[in-house]
Amino acid sequence: MKFIQTNNALKAVGHYSQAIVCNGLVYVSGQLPIDADTGEKITGDVEQQTRRVLDNLRLILEEAGTDLQQVIKLVIYISDVDMWSIVNTICKEYFLHHKPVRTIVPTRELHFGLKIELDCIALCE
Repeated sequence: MKFIQTNNALKAVGHYSQAIVCNGLVYVSGQLPIDADTGEKITGDVEQQTRRVLDNLRLILEEAGTDLQQVIKLVIYISDVDMWSIVNTICKEYFLHHKPVRTIVPTRELHFGLKIELDCIALCE
């Protein structure tokens, strides 16, 4: 098992790993829309927040030696079901060559009042 930790403001702040590589897979913990350089929460609209969590996911996957095109499973939590189509449209921009298995879970509230959180499993060779 290899523990992944980026050298930016996305560091895990609780008792968990940012990501773990095990048996050719990388498991990424839930990511919120936080600016990787400053640690500031992105509180804008769901489009801004979605792009930020996907950009953050890209950074973590790169640290693990893989990329977005190797994502097998994506789980997305949104604070309002009405955001579904916006999030779906933005995912199409980031996952150009394949469609990962995906679950979108509408929920009431997310940490810090943010609108989106995601986690994933990706291939890592």
